[in-house]
Amino acid sequence: MLALDTPVQFIKGIGPQIAEKLAEKRIFLAEDLLYHLPFRYEDREHPRSLNELQPGEMASVIGEVRGTALLRTRSMPIFEMTVGQGPVSLKCMWFHGTYLKDKFKPGQMLALYGKVEPSRSRSGSFKMIQPQIEILPGPDEPETALLESGRIVPVYESLGGARLSSRWLRRVLHTILESPGPRVAETLPAVLCERLQLPDRASAMRAVHFPPQETSLAQLQNASTPAHRRLIFEELFYLELGLELKRRKMRERPGFALATGEPVRAALKRVLPFHPTAAQKRVLAEIVSDMRQPTPMRRLLQGDVGSGKTIVALQAALVAIENGHQAALMAPTEILATQHFLAARKLLEHTGRKPPYRVVLLTGSLDDERKRANRGLIARGEADLVIGTHALIEEKVEFANLGLVIVDEQHRFGVLQRFKLMKKPNAAEPHVLVMTATPIPRTLALTLYGDLEVSVLDELPPGRTPIVTRRTPDERAPEVWAFVRKQVQAGRQAYIVYPVIEGASDDQPELDFPRDEVAAPDVKDAPKSTAKSKAKKSASLFEEKNGKPTLKSAVAMFEALRATHLSGLRLGLLHGRMNAEDKEISMRRFQRGELDVLVATTVIEVGVDVPNASVMVIEHAERFGLAQMHQLRGRVGRGAAKSYCILMTGGKVSPQAEERLDAMVRTQDGFELAELDLALRGPGEFFGTRQAGLPDFRVANLLRDRKLLEMARREAQQFVEGADKQLPREAVAAVWAHLRAHWQRHYGLVEA
Repeated sequence: MLALDTPVQFIKGIGPQIAEKLAEKRIFLAEDLLYHLPFRYEDREHPRSLNELQPGEMASVIGEVRGTALLRTRSMPIFEMTVGQGPVSLKCMWFHGTYLKDKFKPGQMLALYGKVEPSRSRSGSFKMIQPQIEILPGPDEPETALLESGRIVPVYESLGGARLSSRWLRRVLHTILESPGPRVAETLPAVLCERLQLPDRASAMRAVHFPPQETSLAQLQNASTPAHRRLIFEELFYLELGLELKRRKMRERPGFALATGEPVRAALKRVLPFHPTAAQKRVLAEIVSDMRQPTPMRRLLQGDVGSGKTIVALQAALVAIENGHQAALMAPTEILATQHFLAARKLLEHTGRKPPYRVVLLTGSLDDERKRANRGLIARGEADLVIGTHALIEEKVEFANLGLVIVDEQHRFGVLQRFKLMKKPNAAEPHVLVMTATPIPRTLALTLYGDLEVSVLDELPPGRTPIVTRRTPDERAPEVWAFVRKQVQAGRQAYIVYPVIEGASDDQPELDFPRDEVAAPDVKDAPKSTAKSKAKKSASLFEEKNGKPTLKSAVAMFEALRATHLSGLRLGLLHGRMNAEDKEISMRRFQRGELDVLVATTVIEVGVDVPNASVMVIEHAERFGLAQMHQLRGRVGRGAAKSYCILMTGGKVSPQAEERLDAMVRTQDGFELAELDLALRGPGEFFGTRQAGLPDFRVANLLRDRKLLEMARREAQQFVEGADKQLPREAVAAVWAHLRAHWQRHYGLVEA
C-alpha cells in the first residue's frame, strides 16, 4: 500500500537504480514525486490543425511521420522530418541532429511543441526549429494511450535524460494516485478549505497531474486552476504560519528598553548634516518606537540608492550609544565598511561631546596588532560604534554591552551570519536593523525577511539631481571618452566600470552576471604594457583570441585609456583583488579629488560617496543585471552638478538585456526597476533564495502568486490568534502537528 512517505524505490517501475538518480534531484519519497508538477500542458483532446497555425506562435500539434533525412551541410549535420495531417505537412529541423537519425519511422504519431516559422521552400507552409517531441503510443499500448492522447496531457521537466521523461513520469504518477489504500492525506482544515473555496488535497493532486476534460487550458498554463491554487495556498500558508510563530517568538525574548528623552534628541540634532526628509523622520520614528520596547527590535530598512539609509542607521546607533550601549555595523565588503567608518567618524567624533564618540574599524585585512587593539577596545566597552565586515562575527570578538546590530546590504549575507552577530554573548538580545538598497515589494519583503518588520525610505534627500542616462554602442567609444575629458576639464570626476578584473567572467566572485549573458570565453591576463600600439588594440571593441571575442577588463582598459583616449588625465584603478590598503588609497585619492577618473569593477557598487563625481560609464552594460546597473548609477548625482550615466554595449545584446537597458534609460525609480528585475530573473535568482534563507518552493512562485501569498499571510495570522472560532480543536492540533513534522524539511528557514 502506497503512502506519501513511501520511499520512491518501492514504487512500481522505479527500484534502487532509478531511486539513486531521483535522489540527485532531491526526490526521495512518493510525495516528492507528486510535487514535481507539470511545467506546461498540451491539448491532445482537440489538437491544433496545421491549417490553423500562425507564424510566430508557440503551438502544440499532433501529426504523422511522413519522412526523415539527415542532411550533411558544410557547418553541421541537420536532421529534417516531415510531419503531416492529411494533405498538409509541417517541416521540423534539428541542428546537430545525428542522434535522431534512426529514432522515427513513417506512420508514427508524434506530439510536437515549438515556435511556428514560415518555410522558405513553399509559400504558405510552416516549419519548426528544434521542437520538443514525444512519440505517441500505438494501438498495442492501450493503458499508456489513456494517459497520453485524447485528453489534456501534462508535460514535465526531465528528471534525468530520456529514461525519466514525461512519458515515464505520467505512468509512475498514475500508479501513485490510483494505488489502493490511503495516499494523499489532507493538511488543511475542511472549514478553511470551504471558506476559501479550495478543493481537498487529493482532488487537487489528481487535477494538477491529470486534468479533467472541462479544465481551462489557459488556467492550467498559468497555474491558476482551483487545484493549483489549493496546492500553492497550502505551501504558502505553512510557510507564513512558521514565520508568524518565529515573529512572535522573537517578541517574547528579553531586550533593552532604551530611553529617548531630551539628551538623546539633542544628540541626534547635533549629528544631522541636513534637514531630514519626511520619509527619514517617519522611518526613524518607527525604529525609535521599536527600540523603546523591552523586546529586541527586528526591522528591515529599505531604501532606494541615495535615499539616506546610512544617516538613519547612524541616528539609531546614537540612540543605543546615548543609553550606554555599543552599536555594531556589519558591511559585506571592506570598501563599504571603510566608507561607513570614514563617514561615521567624520559625523560623530567632532560633535563637541565629552568624551567624544569612539568609532572603531574591524576588518580581516587589518594587521594583527591593530586587530588586537581594536578587539580590546570593544571588549572593554571603550568603542561606542564598531564597523566591520565578517570579522565582527569571529569568536575572538566580544562586546561589553552590545545594544544595536546594523546589517548593511542584507542580501549579501547568509541569514546565519546575521543571527551569529545577534547571538554575541549578552544578558539580553540587541536590537537589529537590517538595511538594503534592493527595493523589494512589501509583501515579498515580509516573506523574504520573515522575522523582520519593514520600513521604507521612499523619498530622496534635497540636493540629489536627476541623472541623464543614455546607451550607446561601443563603436562610439571615442565620443564617450571625449565627453569624459570635457567633464573633467569642467572640474568633475568620472567612474568607468568593467565587468571583469582580468581573465574569464567565471573567475570573478564579486560579480553577478545575468543568466542570459553569452558565455564568456577564456581570457588570459590582460597585457600591462603601456605602449600605444598595444593600448589601442585593448581599447577597441573586443580583442580576438582563437577567433572569439573577449570581454574588456578593468586592468587592461586602465592601461589602454591612460595611454590613449584619456592620456594626461589622472586615472586610478580599483578592483576586488587589490589588497585592502591599495583599495583604500585609491578610494581616498578619488574622494580628495587627486584622481580624475576611477577605472573599477562593481566593487564600487555600494557605499562609495563622492559628490563631485558626475559621470558613470558602464562598459559591456549588456552583461550587468538591473540591480547592479541601478546601484552603479547611484554613485553619481550626489552633488549639485548635472550627472550622466552612459551604458556602452559591445557584441551581441540578448532580448533580456535590451529590456534591462531600455528600463535603465526610461526610469530612475528603484522600485519600478526591482519589479521588472523580479519579472525578468524570477524570484529565485532575484532574491538568491538559497543564500537569503528562503526554501525552494515546490509549487508557489512568489512573483506570480503574490495575491495568494497575501491571503496565506492573513490566514496564518488569524490562525495563530485563534480568530476562526469555527475550527474544531482536533483540526487546529492537526495543523500544528503537520507544521512540526514538515517545517524543517519543506520550509526550513534558518532558526533564530
